Amino acid sequence: MKRYAFGLLVVLATSLMGSSFAVGKVGLSYVSPLLLVGIRFTLAGAIMALAVTLKNRRLPVITGDWARLLLIGVFQTTAVMGCIFLSMRTIPSGETSILTFVNPLLVVVLGSAFVGLRYRLYQWIGVIVGFAGVFVTLGFHVQFSIGTLLGLGSALAWAIATLLVKKWGERFDNWVLTAYQMLFGGLLLLVLSLSMETPRLILNWTSSGVILYLAILGSIVQFATWYYLLSKGDPGKTSAFLFLAPFFGVLSGWLILGEVIQWYVYVGGIGIFIGIFLVNWKAKNKIGRKKD
Repeated sequence: MKRYAFGLLVVLATSLMGSSFAVGKVGLSYVSPLLLVGIRFTLAGAIMALAVTLKNRRLPVITGDWARLLLIGVFQTTAVMGCIFLSMRTIPSGETSILTFVNPLLVVVLGSAFVGLRYRLYQWIGVIVGFAGVFVTLGFHVQFSIGTLLGLGSALAWAIATLLVKKWGERFDNWVLTAYQMLFGGLLLLVLSLSMETPRLILNWTSSGVILYLAILGSIVQFATWYYLLSKGDPGKTSAFLFLAPFFGVLSGWLILGEVIQWYVYVGGIGIFIGIFLVNWKAKNKIGRKKD
């Protein structure tokens, strides 16, 4: 793939990731948080599930594999998106996006502690720099608000999902994995909406546009573009571009919502981006398993 085409697709994917935070916050004026993400991912997952069925993609044939898809959906969609949208009720969407994309740093910590992955010194330096960035982003203190904890919770859930996909991913067709984890996670979010909140849905042009944007562009197009990039380039190097997503999250929060972000959030965000870049830089060639 030519570099300019690769670059354009990177910008497309990461801008869709980042802008979904601000667009989602607009939707919260019309739809309750869990219901909004439940509709988003149930719709997106159903469309993708239909597509993979029509294209005769390989579906799981044993109950255990369907259970694995469900568990991935619980962490990747239900927990991540539930935490994100609940977080944005109390803190700016840009700050939520920064906290969410701490997840590559947590992958290093959890992967080393529980999965037996090993990392080079500069990757551990990246973890330290990244967590220092989180500390700065939080205003140089650790008195976490509920929104902050939920933002970090989304990062933790994403890191767990990443390790589950690493462990089980080879069992599934990528498109089947994407479709059904979104569908299962979205359906569970709808159930949680009925049990944990008072569902609220005001249908108008704005709310309908938000739902369609999040489901079609922010989910299907985003995932399709990102997986295409991963298939065409080195996964480690490509993943380093994820640091652009919170940049677009902050930028879209300013453009769409007029959010004012404090100076230390930008400074901390830069630290997080540097840390994520160090962790992901040439990760494919540098990460292995500890010797028994």
